[in-house]
Amino acid sequence: MFPIKDNIPTDRFPLITVALILINCIVYFFLQPKSGIDFTGNSLDQASLTHYSAIPYEITHWGKHCDLDAASGAVACAGQPGTRGTAEHQLPTLATIFTAMFSHSGLLHLGGNMLFLWIFGNNVEDAMGKIRFIIFYLLGGLAALALQIVVEPNSTAPTLGASGAIAAVLGGYIVLYPRARVLTVVFIILFFTVIEVPAIVVLGIWIAEQALFGAIGLTNPTSSGGGVAYFAHIGGFAFGLLAIRLFARRQNPAYLSGGPARLVS
Repeated sequence: MFPIKDNIPTDRFPLITVALILINCIVYFFLQPKSGIDFTGNSLDQASLTHYSAIPYEITHWGKHCDLDAASGAVACAGQPGTRGTAEHQLPTLATIFTAMFSHSGLLHLGGNMLFLWIFGNNVEDAMGKIRFIIFYLLGGLAALALQIVVEPNSTAPTLGASGAIAAVLGGYIVLYPRARVLTVVFIILFFTVIEVPAIVVLGIWIAEQALFGAIGLTNPTSSGGGVAYFAHIGGFAFGLLAIRLFARRQNPAYLSGGPARLVS
């Protein structure tokens, strides 16, 4: 299932949602070092990516930094058995917690996250206002990283992307607008169709997938999980579910009246 748009109009221009999308795009296209552009993320300079990503090991072993070992292509961290020397040109660990939220590993990673932020973020921002939305978004990203660290405290895998913070937005949206209709592309083997699906179904399936894949990763530690931080998604989503009522001050009148127009594809 791949959402395209929802049927709830916004009363105010989603300035912060648009600004977040622009910041993420600017960071990816102009600030993240790369040797070219492709869809896999292999064009990114991997050593630089390690420097501005959040690495659980660095946070649970404060003051000990990690770097990419050029010979093996693996991430090595100070204090690990068999590791010598110091990591050069490192950002402070505290800074990487935030730089990681605005960095992405490839065009598909960036595009998918920004699509979800645009579809669901504008209505959540509309429900809480600009300042509250900024705080909610950043706290959601922190909660996402926190759960990933709790689950894998010694992981040296670089963690980056806006998906943890966006998961908080999705958690908030499903509480505020569970009956909203989302125009969704549904793939059936080699075919696909476009249908309207209730938000609670679209987002419920999404978080169920995160929980399933996260559980598979725990039971099969040798699996890389495709490089996806599933527990960060779960942590962000849980934060959104629990915190949305503290931040949201209104719901869209069109939704409350039961009268948002049906979507036209």
